[in-house]
Amino acid sequence: MNRPLSGVMCAAVLAGMAIGLQACSRPEPAAPAAAPKAPFNVVEATIPQMQKALADGQVTSHQLVVDYLARIGLYEDKLHAAITVNPNAIKDADQSDRDRAAGHIRGPLEGIPIALKDNILTTEMPTTGGALAFFGYTPPYEATLVKNLENAGAIIIAKAGMSELANWVAGFPTPMPGDYNAVGGQGYNPYDPRMDPRAADRRPALSPAGSSSGIGTSANMWAANIGSETSGSILGPSNATMLAAIKPTVGRVSRWGVIPITEDQDTAGPMAKSVAGAAILLGAMEAGNPDPNDPATSRCTVPPNHDYTVYLKADGLKGARIGIPRAFYYDPVAVPGGKGERGGLDAARAKVMAEAIAVLKAQGAVIVDPANIPSILEKDPKKNFLLWNQCSGADHAKGKDADCSIVLKYGMKRDFNKFLATLGPTAPVKTLTALREWNLAHQQADAIKYGQSELDISDQMDVVKDKARYEADRAKDIALAGTNGIDAVMKEYKLDAILFPGASGAGIAAKPGYPTVIVPFGMVPNDPTVQRFFFRPGAPKPKPFPPGFDAKPAPFGVSFTGMACSEPQLITLAYAFEQATHKRVPPPGAP
Repeated sequence: MNRPLSGVMCAAVLAGMAIGLQACSRPEPAAPAAAPKAPFNVVEATIPQMQKALADGQVTSHQLVVDYLARIGLYEDKLHAAITVNPNAIKDADQSDRDRAAGHIRGPLEGIPIALKDNILTTEMPTTGGALAFFGYTPPYEATLVKNLENAGAIIIAKAGMSELANWVAGFPTPMPGDYNAVGGQGYNPYDPRMDPRAADRRPALSPAGSSSGIGTSANMWAANIGSETSGSILGPSNATMLAAIKPTVGRVSRWGVIPITEDQDTAGPMAKSVAGAAILLGAMEAGNPDPNDPATSRCTVPPNHDYTVYLKADGLKGARIGIPRAFYYDPVAVPGGKGERGGLDAARAKVMAEAIAVLKAQGAVIVDPANIPSILEKDPKKNFLLWNQCSGADHAKGKDADCSIVLKYGMKRDFNKFLATLGPTAPVKTLTALREWNLAHQQADAIKYGQSELDISDQMDVVKDKARYEADRAKDIALAGTNGIDAVMKEYKLDAILFPGASGAGIAAKPGYPTVIVPFGMVPNDPTVQRFFFRPGAPKPKPFPPGFDAKPAPFGVSFTGMACSEPQLITLAYAFEQATHKRVPPPGAP
């Protein structure tokens, strides 16, 4: 039907209907346009948010990878978060997008870009451990956990920085700073990425800790990363860069294909921006069956479908019994033999922990305070945990190591040589001795800028002749940290977890191989003169920053620790705490 023209011509084409052009006397009201979807922003995006955005078609894996590569390009020179970027990342993302379009979703990480600590073997990129002798080395096989992550759909976008060989290279008298390695240089904490004005070696003013790195995840250069820990190397950097992380029970995740210090304490674990993200990663890393290459993977029962997200319960703190280990970890404690006091929190950290405990109470937890660890208060010096340190550095060389545990230095000799043998003829060096010799020959190229006292004392070990001493020290480690340590206090008070400030409980939990989940919570002053748990006993007190240097605040989290294989319970507690607080804030100045 013709209508009088009004100077405006309307055109409508309706599918399946033969309606031609019509003249209109006035414009027909236009149908409201669908609101365009906002572009997905990777900044502070969590793994669950990425899962949803990919499923809804709001973003593609290709876009995620490109956005992250752009951020790596913007911030890498400032932060030194990556050692290697995967040249195939975009190609891998495109394949993931094609698979998704065809309805094939491999697993919960489909299309999500993550980074690996550079001591985890991949065949798509070099694996160096940060050691110059391994520069450019691509191994002949992949770590089991990498295969598991790829089977779950993950895109490996980069190899993250780390302290060289998991910080078992240079100890006393010239220890290297956290997150330094000869291949990638010094990493910087995104919460204050400036150099320390007191030092001439370009070390950071605000430590990113080590030996794993949380820098790239915290600065939104990838979605999450996999670290590894022997004693604090997941929990420390996560605490320093405001990440949620899970240090698993030793054996929960396969160590096959991860450059070791010692199989007694080594484990890989996830570092993410949320407890949910870390839980998803843990399930993907663990897979469903024990690894025949790592007998310890039969230690813990795997959850159904290796899915830890079922333990993400917002009300999970109700009725939970949480112990507060006041002695040493919160308050100073006298050590036997008249050697003074150790430990305790400064006022700022004590305030943060008081706030955290108040949150737990408000969420229905039963707080057992104090719940002191017996081996911390033990009057017999030979049974006191605080007087039984790990042998480390030149002053703990053979013949000077009667009062410390040789487990790490012995394990490095035994397990590093075993690892090198798995590389076959492609191994850059064949033994720990050969690595030390290579380092000395390349000292002018900064192969060992801070020396190699840890490697030296390890190479002094005789794996056969020193075995009895190692076994005795290993038994003492477990007795003081486990049986008369964490086990004793948890059993006495029927605890579900122990609450440690920051990463301070890492050392005691590491020896028996117990799990911890850390959650971002507060910010505290970066005051180098404040006593920290990782100060070497007898070491000189650090000097303050010079006048006029405006040190930025440091992140400070809280940790939930339990006995072997208690990850499900710890994830529940940590998630409920996180949901009640939501205290993570992104680094300043990194849009």
